Amino acid sequence: MSEPVWNQYLTERDKQVFAAAGCGATQGYGKRPAVLVVDVNYSFCGERPEPILESIKRWRASCGAEAWDGIAAIRKLLTVARERGLPVIYTTGARREDRWDAGSWTWKNPRVTEKPRTQGGDLDGYTIVADITPQPKDIVIYKHKPSAFFGTPLLSFLVQLGVDSILLTGTTTSGCVRATAVDAFSNNYRVALVEEGCFDRSQVSHALSLCDLHAKYADVVKLDDALKFVNSVPRGLFELPPG
Repeated sequence: MSEPVWNQYLTERDKQVFAAAGCGATQGYGKRPAVLVVDVNYSFCGERPEPILESIKRWRASCGAEAWDGIAAIRKLLTVARERGLPVIYTTGARREDRWDAGSWTWKNPRVTEKPRTQGGDLDGYTIVADITPQPKDIVIYKHKPSAFFGTPLLSFLVQLGVDSILLTGTTTSGCVRATAVDAFSNNYRVALVEEGCFDRSQVSHALSLCDLHAKYADVVKLDDALKFVNSVPRGLFELPPG
């Protein structure tokens, strides 16, 4: 079994502390899971796979080629989840045309109000990538802040569906995915982050965010393990939107 991606960044002291403190125990999957795909849109992925420093010339929030590796993993998970009849929920952003409602986002990055510099300039950055486009029975949540729970109806939909756990994917691992995982934990949902389906602009931030989340708030799981679990969930558990 391969070492966790974050181990290369930990000191021996860190590893000893985590072990002594009991961090990183496996909480396990729930019985009524939903798949949550956070912000896998063109703003964070660019319109095609390419090196990140090229992509962010046009899409300032792009995660470059690693985003498209993540998309391929998410697509596999979604195929199996839909076949089993699990709820599939997406998040993406929403902004006024003049970007006035960007609010506090502008305090840390002067490029926040930029429009993408794409050929023709007509591709909406908040559109979910076509490779994993939402299907009629899926739910799309529009948000303004990092957490998918903040100021959105996500929690009420999870309650309505009777969900007890979340398979979490998306971007960025250190930002919106992390904020969503912590809020899900805070609302007493079991969270499993599918490692191959999460991505970030920063390799270090990605790895250490997974480390922190696995230590305290969630299980970081491999795609194959998540697929095996989803295939074990009985069909017909959920009353999904009619589509």
